[in-house]
Amino acid sequence: MTKGVFLDLASLSESDLDLSTLQTTLADWRMYPMTSPDQRIERIADAEVVVTNKVVMDADTLRNTPKLSFIALTATGTNNVDLAAAKDLGIRVSNVTAYATNSVAQHVFSLILAHTTRLLDYHVAVKRGDWSRSPAFCLMDYPIRELNGMKLGIVGYGELGQGVAKLAQAFGMQVLIAQRPGNASFQAQRMPLDELLTQADIVSLHVPLADNTHHLIDAHKLSLMQPHALLINTARGAVIDNQALAAALRTGSIGGAALDVLDVEPPPLDHPLLADDLPNLILTPHIAWASRQARQAVVDQTVVNIRAYLENRSGNVVNG
Repeated sequence: MTKGVFLDLASLSESDLDLSTLQTTLADWRMYPMTSPDQRIERIADAEVVVTNKVVMDADTLRNTPKLSFIALTATGTNNVDLAAAKDLGIRVSNVTAYATNSVAQHVFSLILAHTTRLLDYHVAVKRGDWSRSPAFCLMDYPIRELNGMKLGIVGYGELGQGVAKLAQAFGMQVLIAQRPGNASFQAQRMPLDELLTQADIVSLHVPLADNTHHLIDAHKLSLMQPHALLINTARGAVIDNQALAAALRTGSIGGAALDVLDVEPPPLDHPLLADDLPNLILTPHIAWASRQARQAVVDQTVVNIRAYLENRSGNVVNG
């Protein structure tokens, strides 16, 4: 009988999801809300199938779970699994893809619009009584900008970047696409990142976290951006040098930032981007991907991956 363990089911906030098809893929499931590092080996010691979102499956853990044969990731990113060790040990690894395009693109524009319409500032002003004390019928203390005609620079033009570009065109924005990080060869209809940063009114990041994208946006890159420009990050927190961004916001060298991700999650209370003195910064807690529809798509794709493994079909393998 094939045994399966889901190590961090709560990471999907499963209360509003249909898990019935997942539960019927195997006859023996153990599903844990969360799993700490010191609980991993004990919980998966006799498991053949492990499902995980963010629980780290390093080489030492993999070597100490001899029955493990398949890891199903409920995320696109694979950096929490040692793929080389898994391959050496004959452990197949699958991930899920293109499940949150609509959710992420929608969130990107909610962040952009919150900045350009000064949504949060006006909300606070109304609650504070500023509108009630206004001599006019309206309150116009904060300048509002229209997106039409603005240049949106997209860094990472995969599924998510393209989804954002589609919405940008509906707003009448001009889309600029950066060359792939680390690719110095000419790419049609793309421009070097440094050039894009000097031109864009808004920059949206959609690259995976890898050696060539770690701190891709550092102090130098931030210095290239226009003083009114906005930086949006729904990719991975460490794509930006968070200390450098805090400095740029304090000095006003960029117009603002809106981030759904940080380099440490959950962030410590003394994280540099949680400081009280940072102007024009909006933070959301890694929820761009988290619409109910997107999370259900994660479950459904995971079912497909598990069935492909059980039926010995090629399926979606990321360490093949």
